[in-house]
Amino acid sequence: MRNSALIVVDMVNTYDHPDADLLIPAVRTALPNIARLIARARSEHIPVIYANDNFGEWRSHHGEIIERTLAGRNAELVEPVLPDDDSLFVVKARHSIFYETPMSYLLSQLDADRVVLCGQVTEQCVLYSALDAHIRHLHVTVPRDAVAHIHSDLADAALHMMERNMGARITSADDVTF
Repeated sequence: MRNSALIVVDMVNTYDHPDADLLIPAVRTALPNIARLIARARSEHIPVIYANDNFGEWRSHHGEIIERTLAGRNAELVEPVLPDDDSLFVVKARHSIFYETPMSYLLSQLDADRVVLCGQVTEQCVLYSALDAHIRHLHVTVPRDAVAHIHSDLADAALHMMERNMGARITSADDVTF
């Protein structure tokens, strides 16, 4: 039996970056699926871990990051997927959720050998995180309807690479099994 963790990638976001206008439509499409996946994980007592950029604010903690996003012009994209009191939060500075973070240690403490990745951006942070999970011998699932992209063609290629090269299970949010 595998122990899973749901990892929500970069969804606590200000959408104040050059590609935001290209990303936001895909976020709006994926958002209900992400929210439903988070709710299901919580109801099944699966650890929910938020892995999020800190926007270069090295003195910030997750509460400040959340406050900053909720004060922004796209708070409606953050509110449905906010961490609750039981959620775990890992601040990251680069694309991968593992690079220079305690994610590997946290997953080992949770005895998790399987990660379900949802969030953004499919062809960037989700792809690199899936690769880093794979090289750490973790089983990876990515629900294609619970990840958001900037460029749909690159997202399709990234999902194909995750499945073919990393053995990731690509499925729908409703078909995720924890």
